[in-house]
Amino acid sequence: MTWTSAMGRALVTTAAAALAVPALTELRIAPSTRALGRRWREVPVGRRGNTALGISFRPRQCEDFHLDPRETLTTLLSYPFGLVRLSAYWDRIEPEPGEFDTDEVDWQLDAAERAGKRVVMCLGPIKSFGYPEYFVPSHVLDEGLPEGRLVDPASQPALLDAAARHLTRLVRRYRDRKSIVAWQIEHDAVDPLGMEHSWRLSKEFLRHEMATVRANDPRRPIVLNGFLPTSTVVLAHQWWRTRDQGDSVAVAEQLADIVGIDSYARHAVTSVARWSVYLDGSTGVLPAVRRRRLLANVAAGGRQVMVTEGQAEPWEAVTIPPSPDAGAAASCPPERIIKNYNDWLRWAGQARTELSAYLFWGAEYWVMRDRQGDSSYLDAFARVLDHS
Repeated sequence: MTWTSAMGRALVTTAAAALAVPALTELRIAPSTRALGRRWREVPVGRRGNTALGISFRPRQCEDFHLDPRETLTTLLSYPFGLVRLSAYWDRIEPEPGEFDTDEVDWQLDAAERAGKRVVMCLGPIKSFGYPEYFVPSHVLDEGLPEGRLVDPASQPALLDAAARHLTRLVRRYRDRKSIVAWQIEHDAVDPLGMEHSWRLSKEFLRHEMATVRANDPRRPIVLNGFLPTSTVVLAHQWWRTRDQGDSVAVAEQLADIVGIDSYARHAVTSVARWSVYLDGSTGVLPAVRRRRLLANVAAGGRQVMVTEGQAEPWEAVTIPPSPDAGAAASCPPERIIKNYNDWLRWAGQARTELSAYLFWGAEYWVMRDRQGDSSYLDAFARVLDHS
């Protein structure tokens, strides 16, 4: 073994040990279900100042929960928040070549406008929010994208051309809607799709999409969002997978008018019987350092930062959030809706800045729980709106 290779191994071992200690402090082993209780009634609600409050809406999630999307959105829009994030899913708009069916987007926009809400419209086109986060029509790309590769203009020119045409049609259709205050392009734009896929959009692919949107509407700001890890393990894993061009938050810092943050304070990584292993980064040192740096950099650059997804539904070790009888999933009981919101207001204040908006993630779940006889999630959200 050479001196250089020995030093390299020593550095890797030292780095692994340095990460192991904080990572272990963030692990939680707990029953997957806990009693509901009334804690959500007692948690103080932070003052939001000029921060707009709102939700994201996912018609596909309604379908997974066996809810009627129109009725669900009508229920949610009756609450006194100001901002809603909607999405235009490419595979539903163009299910066959030559089609352009925007009915699903149209009725959502119409409902939001009747309720007096402002809208952030996610245009996709490759990625959008809501599982499985990939919505390219099969007739545009029938074989999927190659794993372990960057999707860039040189490797996927036909996909980029099709995406640009789709973006152009969408923006031209909706740019006269005064309710739309910002466009979101892609979702976690340059990150891999969880553990299911390892391909990633390149920064240059994203630049071309942004240029297309700006050419058709130079007035509205563009939101780029990204998952901001709240635990050391996920932070290290994400850095490793995206180290060639940075993750979506880093790219948003460079390119976006509004930087969007997806924040999940606690999530399960595995479960056995009634027990789950959670990552809880509420006291994570390295994630806190990155969060402070992000807020300071965005504020110093005179741009806006918003929480595009503030965890307000469970993230357990399954795809569809569970709804236990007479209990709450441990990753996000109702009081966590308020606590997660409070934390972000506090962190922004410590950075001497203010969030432009905080969008609660999981509104469809609240309605589903309410239909099952538990109104505590909706009531916790209402309490934020009433007391902030």
